[in-house]
Amino acid sequence: MTLDERIRQLQDIETHLPGEMSNIAKNATIRAVEKAVDMTPPLENDLRGTNTRSGEMKQHWPTDSDTTPQESGGKYTTLLANNKDYASYVNDGHRMDRHFVPGLYVNPSSGMLEINPDGSGGLVVGTQTSYVPGLHMEEAAQEEYHRTVAAEAEKLRRLLE
Repeated sequence: MTLDERIRQLQDIETHLPGEMSNIAKNATIRAVEKAVDMTPPLENDLRGTNTRSGEMKQHWPTDSDTTPQESGGKYTTLLANNKDYASYVNDGHRMDRHFVPGLYVNPSSGMLEINPDGSGGLVVGTQTSYVPGLHMEEAAQEEYHRTVAAEAEKLRRLLE
């Protein structure tokens, strides 16, 4: 290959590079969203805890994230997001304090927690542990994003050789 042919080849690559970079950013963000969804409750056969049965938080990753890259100054920006109020608590972990619930009592005949119809009485309830560790879905999704970008950039580099 002559120098002129190589220059033309590199110029052709240069014209396609922004589109390729945009595709890499989009694909990496899609993989990151998928990773976040996979790690968000309800996990298969594990429905422990409040708000895990609805799957609402899991459903918000794809709808709240923006996988279409926005170009500004040669940089491509996408967004991994979950707008549920409690998403940060599930991701980062949170304290669980014991607290008083008015009107709640243990039915002596059944042993079940029930609400007293007249609202009298109450119980102090809480968890066995004072801290619920986070699931770190966002961090795992970011790692997946970086891994995907690195893999796709390596494929692109091989094409340029």
